[in-house]
Amino acid sequence: MTQLFGVPIQALLGQLLLGLVNGSFYAVLSLGLAVIFGLLNIINFAHGALYMLGAFVAWMGLQYLGLNYWVMLAAAPVVVGLFGIVLERLLLRRLYKLDPLYGLLLTFGLTLLIEGLFRSFYGVSGQPYSTPKLLQGGVNLGFMFLPIYRAWVVVASLLACLLTWFVIEKTRLGALLRAGTENPKLVEAFGVNVPLMISLTFGFGVGLAGFAGVLAAPILQVSPLMGSNLIIVVFAVVVIGGMGSILGSIVTGLGLGVIEGFTKVFWPEASSTVVFIIMVIVLLTRPAGLFGKES
Repeated sequence: MTQLFGVPIQALLGQLLLGLVNGSFYAVLSLGLAVIFGLLNIINFAHGALYMLGAFVAWMGLQYLGLNYWVMLAAAPVVVGLFGIVLERLLLRRLYKLDPLYGLLLTFGLTLLIEGLFRSFYGVSGQPYSTPKLLQGGVNLGFMFLPIYRAWVVVASLLACLLTWFVIEKTRLGALLRAGTENPKLVEAFGVNVPLMISLTFGFGVGLAGFAGVLAAPILQVSPLMGSNLIIVVFAVVVIGGMGSILGSIVTGLGLGVIEGFTKVFWPEASSTVVFIIMVIVLLTRPAGLFGKES
């Protein structure tokens, strides 16, 4: 058996795949956070709870309505996005002119409220969600066994990330979004409904969290605590990539997932802290993040 640094190649490739899967979740979730913070200047600590909500919406759609995975992959992000729009209009809109810390405290409270509500109904034990038939099984590549669903998670996440980056950075709509947050009165003078645009932006950002939740449902147990176990790492990813940096969130999320996966092979004890070690190093050397801009 071929080895590298004393570790079988198959084990390294397996951890590479696991790292890419985790990195895909990091990338999609941190991308949603970056969109919301970069365009609206809101630190959305409820992002993990909304990721959990997306997984639960998919589970409830199957359990109570018989709606399959593919339907819920499209419907759950819309449901979570609409819920996010309601939150933005009723609560967050009142905080735009205040210090971002107020938004952080409010969304932290919303996290406790949403998680507590689901815990009261479903407890803390996870609910299983079966993999769709089309994506069951795997492919033997000779040097490793590739689960089809995990490969799908990586591909779907990359497509979602690249499409979001293209829309925000390369289209007229993205230019209007950026202009609307920097100078809303000027943009409104051209007939653009800036408050509606801000609401839709927030809804899209949390919709990405719901999308990630549906992707995670067949891999993880659908649990009220699944978001709280992930959100701290995702915030670290956003800080490392640069607060508000779209490209930084994508690249850093995937890269840190792979680093975390390899750390489990060579130094298992550090696998749960390696992301935070990198965050400290980045903040000491480049406070704005790897892709952030110095103010």
